[in-house]
Amino acid sequence: MTTGGHDIDADADADADADTDVAAGLGASGRPVWSRDFGLFFVARAVARLGDTMLPVALAAGLLQHGYGAGAVGLAMASTAAAFAGLVVFGGVIADRFSTRKLMIGADLVRLGTQSLAAVLFYSGHVVLWQICAIGFVNGVAGAVFQPGVASTVPRLASDVQRANGAIRIAESSAQLAGPAAAGLLVGFASPGGVFAAHATTYAISALCLLLLRLPPPAAGGRTSHHGGSAAFRADLVEGWREFRARTWLWGVIAIWCLYMIAVWGPTVPLVATEVVQQHGPRAYGLVNSALGAGTVVGGLLALRLRPRRMLRAGAIALFAFAGFPATVGAGLDVPFMAAGAAVAGAGTSFWGVMWATSVQTQVQPDVLNRIHAYDVAGSLAMMPVGQALAGPAASAMGADHVLLFSGTVSFAIPIAMLSVPAIRNLIRADAPKPIPARGPLHDRPCPEPTS
Repeated sequence: MTTGGHDIDADADADADADTDVAAGLGASGRPVWSRDFGLFFVARAVARLGDTMLPVALAAGLLQHGYGAGAVGLAMASTAAAFAGLVVFGGVIADRFSTRKLMIGADLVRLGTQSLAAVLFYSGHVVLWQICAIGFVNGVAGAVFQPGVASTVPRLASDVQRANGAIRIAESSAQLAGPAAAGLLVGFASPGGVFAAHATTYAISALCLLLLRLPPPAAGGRTSHHGGSAAFRADLVEGWREFRARTWLWGVIAIWCLYMIAVWGPTVPLVATEVVQQHGPRAYGLVNSALGAGTVVGGLLALRLRPRRMLRAGAIALFAFAGFPATVGAGLDVPFMAAGAAVAGAGTSFWGVMWATSVQTQVQPDVLNRIHAYDVAGSLAMMPVGQALAGPAASAMGADHVLLFSGTVSFAIPIAMLSVPAIRNLIRADAPKPIPARGPLHDRPCPEPTS
């Protein structure tokens, strides 16, 4: 059956075949999604994420134990975030010019050394704030070199990029649930130094997995090792920015996401923690946070199964769910309702995250993907500190509950803004089945007899 020049039966058969491949664990090419090399990368990401979620507990417990206050903890965390956000764009240029695997291994080894040094400082009891901040800054620089290579590694390892991103999201979400609990046990039974030692170990495991990885060569048209002076470096930086600006769907999402970070995510995280702990105690906050993490696992599972033709449209619709997180806390609902709101919010944001990452990795050509991803990360994170900084003054002026209700309202406006941009809502996935041309009158005419 045909309508509007589109073969519905052919598309239905293609979609059915794709669903069968998904159920069998096969990618769009029919090759298994899971392989030895993707498994190694999967373990590297999961273990590294586990260590990263342990770090805030270690910093808070260790610095408070040595007489520092909450401001010192924030300063130590900010030193890492500032270095990462400020340098990740340059890391993208470096990743497009050299071997991403070697850069990621080097970054892991640097962080293995810095976290081992931090463990020694905390074990010895000689903890000086500027030293901890310096270690954090170096970690941020290493992270800025490491992160851009993640975007280009996934499509080189996995035949089905969406399922690969979904699996990694599930692993990272599970690690986010387990990390703080593991850190708390280590602090209780050992010391903050033990958490730093465990964190260093996660980087060692990640580096070993990446060392054993056999990364396929880049796709045709890619480049892995361009050398040159500062002029060539600047040219690559400018080219990355030009490619970023040329994609309306890409910079459009980032521009809207800056508003999201200022008005929604930035104030939600600290104010939810403050409100729940003050009103219901730390156990209730732990429950709400765990529900958020469990929701992100569910969102990753959904991303493994659902394959929308317009990924950003589907992801934006899922993003409506985040409103339940700040709104339930701002409305002063009971803990079970707050936990339910957090779980739904986690599922929506996780599904969006997979749709977004897959779109970037499949719509951008390999030779600029690391730089594009770096601009994506920098733009996404740039406004988060602004939102966090404004959260306190806004709560003092209007009340934390009103700020959270406002954030919940803006949570609805964000996906509406995305869906209002045609380039975003109409972007078709890169591996979507190609429509078969309709059989018009010319196709139905008999071929003329050959003449001699």
